[in-house]
Amino acid sequence: MRPFCPKTKTLSSFFLSLGIAIAAPLSSRSWSSPPHFVVSSVNPEISALSDETAEHFKDPKPCTDPEVSSGPSGFQPYSYGGGFQPPAFPVVRLRGLPFNCTDIDIIKFFAGLDIVDVLLVNKNGRFTGEAFVVFAGSMQVEFALQRDRQNMGRRYVEVFRCKRQDYYNAIAAEVNYEGIYDTDYHGSPPPSKAKRFSDKDQLEYTDILKMRGLPFSVKKPEIIEFFKEFKLVEERIHIACRPDGKATGEAYVEFVSVEEAKRAMSKDKMTIGSRYVELFPSTPDEARRAESRSRQ
Repeated sequence: MRPFCPKTKTLSSFFLSLGIAIAAPLSSRSWSSPPHFVVSSVNPEISALSDETAEHFKDPKPCTDPEVSSGPSGFQPYSYGGGFQPPAFPVVRLRGLPFNCTDIDIIKFFAGLDIVDVLLVNKNGRFTGEAFVVFAGSMQVEFALQRDRQNMGRRYVEVFRCKRQDYYNAIAAEVNYEGIYDTDYHGSPPPSKAKRFSDKDQLEYTDILKMRGLPFSVKKPEIIEFFKEFKLVEERIHIACRPDGKATGEAYVEFVSVEEAKRAMSKDKMTIGSRYVELFPSTPDEARRAESRSRQ
């Protein structure tokens, strides 16, 4: 029997008569397996599709209709084929920020928008007045761009588009002593990891560590996964928040012992998502104060 190879118009009319609107374009597509469709609405009577018609769509023979054929790859309804481009990475760059600016100031500047991450750019240990802000989606970026040249304090802030790689480069530079933003060593080898941690080693430890630089969207299970070599429970993790409920990028984690907390410091400057996380010895009093501020 001849393979069933319907024309695009035939398929569109057929499904429309059943109350199905085809959302995925069929032109410039091909399939080498039973076809798939993305639909925007379905009539409940779809179940009444006859066995005879359904049998056509079970035919395993490949379709060679030139109207729907585009190449050897076949129709892939969930791929980025057919000219469809994935959305751009939702990040903007800020310039002209006050030099005493903090993450919280930037969150307030973009009040009403859903921020995933804020990265302040430093050079030689000093804030440059620039920052990267990652949003929850492309539409949020469009709203953020409308705040270009609005004031933060006495300074107007430039907001402009940037590339994903710019953001990643800035992240890498935060912990790379030979990075593009840090020239303190003037070509000399950076200090060893043990040396860089020596200052923290001199601090008095308790069983609590403070985490800083967390993604604002971080959840407790992600922190447990970060410390997967250690025994943690959600009840002993406190994610610091502002009074309005938004995260500050900090958290306090209670370990089973002081020794475990000291061993966990080996995770300092490792990543959660795309953020490098700093770890510091903390105290129960500091953790309680942070929790109290979150409840105000």
